[in-house]
Amino acid sequence: MSHASATSTLDIRTIPPRERHPAIFSTLGQLGTGQTLELINDHDPQPLNLQLQAEMPGKFDWSWLEQGPDTWRVTITRRASTHSDGQCCGSCGGA
Repeated sequence: MSHASATSTLDIRTIPPRERHPAIFSTLGQLGTGQTLELINDHDPQPLNLQLQAEMPGKFDWSWLEQGPDTWRVTITRRASTHSDGQCCGSCGGA
């Protein structure tokens, strides 16, 4: 996958429930800056959004495409790192 604005699609409706979050997080881990995952689900993925915000705050943007009642679709886009522009945000221990 290039680091251009590429979009991958993951339809998790056919994945067993206990394997869904590991599959999603594996796919998200492969996204480069600006790349997007379109997630298709059979229930509201809001708990996933909350988990992303808690475990990886500020790393992804979340946009709703479709909100039920049978199908939910969202795009999750990896944001640029706060350290990628050479500016320190204060969390890196720099002076």
